[in-house]
Amino acid sequence: MSSELLTPVNYTLNMKNVLEDGPSVPMNELLGKQISIQFENEIHCVVSGKKIKKTFGEGMSFDAWRNSPSAVESILHPEKSRIHEGIALRDFEWEEAHHNQPHYVYLSRTGGIKVGVTRCTNVPFRWIDQGATEAIILAETPYRQLAGLIEVELKEHMSDKTNWRMMLKNEFSDDTDLLDAKEEALELLSEGYYDFISDEDEITKIEFPVLEYPTKVSSMKLDKEELIEGRLMGIKGQYLIFDGGRVMNVRSHAGYRVSISFRE
Repeated sequence: MSSELLTPVNYTLNMKNVLEDGPSVPMNELLGKQISIQFENEIHCVVSGKKIKKTFGEGMSFDAWRNSPSAVESILHPEKSRIHEGIALRDFEWEEAHHNQPHYVYLSRTGGIKVGVTRCTNVPFRWIDQGATEAIILAETPYRQLAGLIEVELKEHMSDKTNWRMMLKNEFSDDTDLLDAKEEALELLSEGYYDFISDEDEITKIEFPVLEYPTKVSSMKLDKEELIEGRLMGIKGQYLIFDGGRVMNVRSHAGYRVSISFRE
């Protein structure tokens, strides 16, 4: 789902027919309605379009996951990127365009406060995708590896993971103000990173289109139940929240052929 930072976030489900663009569904308009998502028992690789039995990563075949630049190791481990040295891990042009670019190290509040890395052009969409209710920029670096090294140093003291269950219940394990959390994080950094600290102290607030947050969360996958249906109670991160605390991760179903219907 693509998103737009409005109050609340505006979501659009961009569908495809294999690799061809398909219809776009304005998801916010479906809040409170009965939604049916029927799996048509076909999965296609989002890179090659070929029919596959299971996905790797987010909608890829095993070959694409192993070879595509969009699954390069430095995505999950920014500190391993070396494209700024002229060394590509998989694809020089792709890594030059995506990783040899300015990056942010940021703090965001999901279930707790976490540290993360993203390309500057991905803000605020990266924060929306992880279900963050607020975020602040900690540092700006000229290339991905440097941002990753800062993150690695901070990971010794704070999480780099999202507790997705807490995020979906809108529960928080840490009520520290993000400005205070930024100051604490800066005290943990080595002096060699001081030149990259951002003076930007604005906290981005994010409100999600949720009618009612669940008290318990149960994840649903089309591999186990071919029909997912219920009243759409909210959208947060890349999750659809149905009545009864049932949730579906849309991104983890990339490449699945489905039909969607709704009624009042």
